[in-house]
Amino acid sequence: MTTRTHDRPPAGPERPARRWLGGRTPDPGAAFRLYCFPCAGGSAAMYRSWQERAPSHVEVRPVELPGHGRRLGEDPFLGLPPLVRALTEDLAGELHRPFALFGHSMGGLIAFELARALRERGLPQPAHLFLAATASPERKVTRTALHAASDEEVLDELRAMGGTPRELLDDRELMDLAIPTLRADYALLHTYEYREKPPLPVPFTVLGGAADTITPPTSLPGWRRHTTGGTDLRTLPGGHFFVQDTVPEIMAAVRAALPVHGPSVTG
Repeated sequence: MTTRTHDRPPAGPERPARRWLGGRTPDPGAAFRLYCFPCAGGSAAMYRSWQERAPSHVEVRPVELPGHGRRLGEDPFLGLPPLVRALTEDLAGELHRPFALFGHSMGGLIAFELARALRERGLPQPAHLFLAATASPERKVTRTALHAASDEEVLDELRAMGGTPRELLDDRELMDLAIPTLRADYALLHTYEYREKPPLPVPFTVLGGAADTITPPTSLPGWRRHTTGGTDLRTLPGGHFFVQDTVPEIMAAVRAALPVHGPSVTG
């Protein structure tokens, strides 16, 4: 199988943001919108249950990347800069209300670079950045270049990471569909180059799994140098996919960071 790349997804008949957000109409009564980005190989579905557990004043807005989930038929991005450019352009019209960004693993890196791109364009900044199982961006990737690995090597990596049910890993037809997307995401991560820029004027909440061997807790304190807004560093039980089992704790962190009448950051 081959995976194609593009600079941005093809335009559709609907408003651009709706492609990323499942066509859902935003809640006009929400004090904050929480845009959630998935891990490598993941989809918006990983945040499906979050709205019912979120604080009543926060609307959870899962983001679906091209080539993932319901957008599986689209070409995925192979590099982070064009993905962030497309997100910046297409979501700009959504950001007139207070919002925050949440990302798990690869999604945390996307959220961070999106916040930097919004600042460069003079667009509103998030009120808060939530980074889960995401190493500070200046750390070099030392893991195997899985975008060039065999199917079996990719599957072996998924088994080692955990987080994917065994029955799914054993479904070869399903994995044949998933592996090209995984390769694209691994290429995005492997080719990422951190560029030094001023820290963001946005507070961070950095979440890590106590037993995470992919992104160990020691890889998280470096985030402090990337913000002037302060960093709340929290370690939760579990491995790399601790977000699956600690939603109440994560929502407690969201509630603490996004008070009902809190101001947004617009610098």
